Amino acid sequence: MDAPARFAHPSEEEFARILDFYQIRWEYEPTTFPLVWDENGSVLESFTPDFYLPDLDLYIELTTLKQSLVTKKNRKIRLLRQHYPHINIKIFYGRDYRSLLLKFGLQG
Repeated sequence: MDAPARFAHPSEEEFARILDFYQIRWEYEPTTFPLVWDENGSVLESFTPDFYLPDLDLYIELTTLKQSLVTKKNRKIRLLRQHYPHINIKIFYGRDYRSLLLKFGLQG
């Protein structure tokens, strides 16, 4: 049996509970995608989406924190889509996440 995930933020843990409730298989931060390389091919910048839903072949990134982090994540997702156009990713912004919690009767 896998060890329990250690989430970086409480919103990730809450999201995992929603997925569990609906029996949606998920993996926490399973893949890191290189985004920027130096002239020698060494990775300078990478991105690790929060969740992967294998049955849907979909990565999920939760962005519920400061606007400066949202801007940084948007840039990384733009680079991810450029380098890996076959990767399906959905970003949940703070308002999306709060709406999801309200829909399911959870505090937000």
